[in-house]
Amino acid sequence: MRRTVFLLALSALLSSVSPAPAAVCNIDVAPAATLLLPYFEVDLNDPNGLTTLFSVNNASANSILAHVTIWSDLSVYVLTFNIYLTGYDVQTINLRDILINGNLPQTASAGQDPNDQISPKGILSQDVNFASCTGQLPPPPLPPAFIKHLALSLTGKGSPVINGQCSGRDLGDNIARGYITVDTVSNCTLREPGDAAYFSSDITFQNVLWGDYFYVNPGQSFANGGTLVHIEASLTDPATTTPGRYTFYGRYVGWNASDHREPLATTFAGRYVNGGPFNGGTSYVVWRDSKTRQDPFTCPAALGRPSWFPLGQESVDVFDEEEHVSVPLVFPICPQPPGPSIIPFPAEAQRTKIGGAEFPVPFNFGWLYLDLNATVTGNPNPPFDPAAAQAWMIVDMDANGRFSVGVEGTRLDSACAPNHVVP
Repeated sequence: MRRTVFLLALSALLSSVSPAPAAVCNIDVAPAATLLLPYFEVDLNDPNGLTTLFSVNNASANSILAHVTIWSDLSVYVLTFNIYLTGYDVQTINLRDILINGNLPQTASAGQDPNDQISPKGILSQDVNFASCTGQLPPPPLPPAFIKHLALSLTGKGSPVINGQCSGRDLGDNIARGYITVDTVSNCTLREPGDAAYFSSDITFQNVLWGDYFYVNPGQSFANGGTLVHIEASLTDPATTTPGRYTFYGRYVGWNASDHREPLATTFAGRYVNGGPFNGGTSYVVWRDSKTRQDPFTCPAALGRPSWFPLGQESVDVFDEEEHVSVPLVFPICPQPPGPSIIPFPAEAQRTKIGGAEFPVPFNFGWLYLDLNATVTGNPNPPFDPAAAQAWMIVDMDANGRFSVGVEGTRLDSACAPNHVVP
């Protein structure tokens, strides 16, 4: 009897607990309305090669729907699907399962899962029916032709599904690349964030999602990871309710702030080491906002590339550990003009080797100041600050496949109040 009373009391206590109020413009690790996986890689040639895993978790006792969108590295959406989460639920996704095997996460709300076998719930978790998910959850396997479309689109090749057009860059290694967004939604929608109706009919503002990610290479016996980018929503803060301000999905809503999601940072600092224990060197994983809705384009990218590509930046400063500095030539506009300037982060999602051909540096050990703000020419920019451009940065340090460390870059501002000061 005492155990029953205890469980009832605990259930009442937890059901009354809600995530902390949104603290917008901080980009902190707190339950959020949107999650961002800034970059993923899946080796399509090697079944034991590099892959990316991530989780979507529910911080609330209430059941929710999460809408997942897979984007190419040049921000063309290639796949959307829905996940149902009971209270306090966790869903882990290996992108290899989707991109190679065509298996989407198997979840279902109470209406599609009356026997509680697909998405079982715990004693403290809500499980309700989302009628809109009937016939959609659990999803069937992807057909072979669509699996091929995903592989072509995410490796920069033309796909018959989109009339032979391209979606990303072809780097010649058959590694699928891109990024992922996850949003709280009210129904099992088939729309993606580029569809205006997505923001008027589907998206919600529940700050309940949290998650993590891992880059895993079984063949080389190493992995690293961290937390996903947690993007909070607010219906009351002027930073996310004032038309003209920079919001995370601002480019898709005409900068009218109807997505109500905080933007990311624009300026970063991060260390790099090329030697010593980290003899595999350092690479930066960088996600950027082209401030443009991007549709499939004419292949190859070198000829029919998006109008904003490659992305520029306001400043790149390379410091050694004794404060000597090298300042490469850059331009704060997109696309970058031809010439001698470096273009280290030209796409929306990429991994760039520090000290490699794309980003040569004069010092083996040091740190980088990156001001990734830029104005996209011929394109609507946020009226609040047309030169602002949100981004995200992760520093990966490798030891030739023996171990790897990934840490977030240090954020020096927020696109709520962009920093345009160059050292």
